[in-house]
Amino acid sequence: MNNQQLITLLKIIMSVGILLILAGVYCHNFSETIEQMGVTGIVISACLVAVGMAMSLPTKMYLTFILVKHEQEEDARAQQDKKCKS
Repeated sequence: MNNQQLITLLKIIMSVGILLILAGVYCHNFSETIEQMGVTGIVISACLVAVGMAMSLPTKMYLTFILVKHEQEEDARAQQDKKCKS
């Protein structure tokens, strides 16, 4: 799997995680079914939020590391080009 495919996969996972967080918040605040379930409903909505956070946070960190690495490579190339022109 190359970097572009990995980045696309991580973006999809991050998006699904954010959607799960939003679904958990919706269930907790607006769903009458969850409200009628009592503690079990609260646990369900909390699990949606927890799984969503687990899916979204590590991918954000990994994507940040990839972008920082890419910037450093571009800076190194720019410095080499600058040295070659001198």
